Amino acid sequence: MRRSLFALAALVLLAVAGCGDAGEDAAASGGPEVIAAFYPLEFVAGEIAGGNAGVTNLSAPGVEPHDLELAPDQVRSLARADLVVYLGEGFQPAVENAIGELSETPLIDWLETQDELIEGGDSHEDEEGHEEDEEGHEEEEGATDPHVWLDPTRVASLGHAVAGELAEIDADNADVYEDNAADLADALAELDEEYSTALEDCERNELVVSHEAFGYLTQRYGLEQVGVSGFDPESEPSPGRAAEVAEFARDHGVTTIFFEEQVAPDIAQVIADEVGADVEVLDPLEFPPDGDSDYFDVMRTNLDSISAALDCQ
Repeated sequence: MRRSLFALAALVLLAVAGCGDAGEDAAASGGPEVIAAFYPLEFVAGEIAGGNAGVTNLSAPGVEPHDLELAPDQVRSLARADLVVYLGEGFQPAVENAIGELSETPLIDWLETQDELIEGGDSHEDEEGHEEDEEGHEEEEGATDPHVWLDPTRVASLGHAVAGELAEIDADNADVYEDNAADLADALAELDEEYSTALEDCERNELVVSHEAFGYLTQRYGLEQVGVSGFDPESEPSPGRAAEVAEFARDHGVTTIFFEEQVAPDIAQVIADEVGADVEVLDPLEFPPDGDSDYFDVMRTNLDSISAALDCQ
């Protein structure tokens, strides 16, 4: 996504200001200071922390998490933090480079916690040469899908990991953190049940998206994701790939092509026009939601959109 130098400078200033304010609030409260690399991590950390710890989001509103560059004040804040929660495997290179210099700060890499959930931690190749983990989640050409938060059943693992670290850092509130993690897990289980029930009986199961961000979600609920571009929303699909997706949509009677609100819908609109489909937003939840909405609100809005697109009963 191309931005002017002026816009980039403004976003960096916002990021620095936001990080500084949150850090001061945490210090003033006397509780631990947690730094989260981007929104889903911030949401989970905030749910666990409650009012007992400060939580800072490194990625300012409007900044694509993949493209985040850290200002000097943000790098220094990482060294001062009591806990840093991030996503590895190259999702945010600037964050990984900065935390590589930290030797004392407790760290949680959410993708590592997911690896621990997979028995044996091994992967294998399917018939087409793609790698799949033991849960059946596909990884193409060595790339790793970072969008683990779109499977509610996996979000609970991060909540428990954050609670465990905070309980060690702030033993006086250990029971609070653990209770908050249990409450979050219960709410996520309820959301998972809503998805399972709503998507159990649908006319179609093919989800055509502009950006392959929904692999964990589609794998969890027995759907098929067909993406115009890969994990990176800024990658430009070839004309051949767009034609393939259009042919797939036509052959399978797809009625909706999904795109992200933060990315121009041009390609999705072209494919939709060609096959006579509608275009709708499906939010991969990389950015903080608007207004008072949170993770659960956006996930339920996504469910409504998917149910309508797939003609679920």
